[in-house]
Amino acid sequence: MTQQQRAQVTRERAIDGAAAVFARLGYAAASISDISTETGVSKGSLYFHFSSKEEIARAVIEREQELGKASAERVIAASASSLEAVMGLCADFAHWMGTSILARAGVRLTTETTTFDPPLRGPFEDWIPLIGALLGGAAAEGDLRPDVDPETIAHFVIPAFTGVQMASGVLTDYQDLVKRVREMWIVILPGMVLPERLEAAHASLDRVLPEA
Repeated sequence: MTQQQRAQVTRERAIDGAAAVFARLGYAAASISDISTETGVSKGSLYFHFSSKEEIARAVIEREQELGKASAERVIAASASSLEAVMGLCADFAHWMGTSILARAGVRLTTETTTFDPPLRGPFEDWIPLIGALLGGAAAEGDLRPDVDPETIAHFVIPAFTGVQMASGVLTDYQDLVKRVREMWIVILPGMVLPERLEAAHASLDRVLPEA
């Protein structure tokens, strides 16, 4: 292994370990010493790769967002309809939060940290426009009620998902998140989907979030 390859491996290990620390402690309580202990990477080596704790946090968020974007693209491409894509994205992220320390770290950092300069790009800035666009597609495909505004629903669905996610994290460490997200959609669908399309919408929900 070349020196450059070893340096890359060390950097990747530092990001993975830092994600575990940030997910467990949050940004404010975490220290470089905590990250060094978690990763087995010396403080000197950490400072070789990153100028500060903030830079490490940004690297964790960047990795989480890259993987999240790639996963979202796969979900959308595999979906049978725009409405199924919306529910599929929620399902995908719910599964990820239940299994990925990186996902938990990214969410905690972007929701707790407000002092970075330049500011972090929060999840709402990306998710609400994406869900709004997909719901616009669902309206064009004839799935939504005519009195439903896709943008309004997007501004409701994402905060609702965030609340369900936070409650699941506190109560079960995200282990019931998939079930709770399914329940969220069972409640939401009748208010946004045409009655004659509701059965098909539930079939889509069963595909992306099957009942356990």
